[in-house]
Amino acid sequence: MSEELKDIDLYQKILNQKDSSALRSLYQKYEKLIYSFSYKMTQDREIAEEVIQEVFLKLWKKHSPYDSTKGKFSSWLLTMTRNSCLDALRKRKKHESVEYIEKDSLQISHETPSDLLEWKEKGSAIRDCISLLKGDQQKIVELFYFKGLTQQSIADHSDLPLGTVKGRIRLALKHLHTCLKGKGGIFE
Repeated sequence: MSEELKDIDLYQKILNQKDSSALRSLYQKYEKLIYSFSYKMTQDREIAEEVIQEVFLKLWKKHSPYDSTKGKFSSWLLTMTRNSCLDALRKRKKHESVEYIEKDSLQISHETPSDLLEWKEKGSAIRDCISLLKGDQQKIVELFYFKGLTQQSIADHSDLPLGTVKGRIRLALKHLHTCLKGKGGIFE
């Protein structure tokens, strides 16, 4: 059974049977990827942790159901993560205080050295794979996933048709998936 089918089966169990063990399985598989993606987008551990909770809460509550005709489960999950990051950043910006808080001195890390090493390896693998993309794909991945621009705004700013932007994102994700898979299952 392919990983994609396994993910969809687990998702269906969540939707149809409210199976908490299926949710736990998806959480264990994707939690670190969602965290690293969220952290890269927000540069804030607290927001990244909130986003993980938000994404899995949306899975549990059937918010914006997955449609297999529109792409892979993992891509849908990352799109939901991206949108949750953007929402959290907007919300945080609205409620930001004028006070200065030195975040580094307030944060206490609960990560073990092996967790930190694993994050470093995964971050390195992602950077390596992104660096192998063609320049136009790298630029679009950066704008879409890390700067939070919409596909339409990327098309407008780049003077490209919207379909071209969508195609480049899809192709970049396909190449990233293949490259990361070739890194010895580091994201399994």
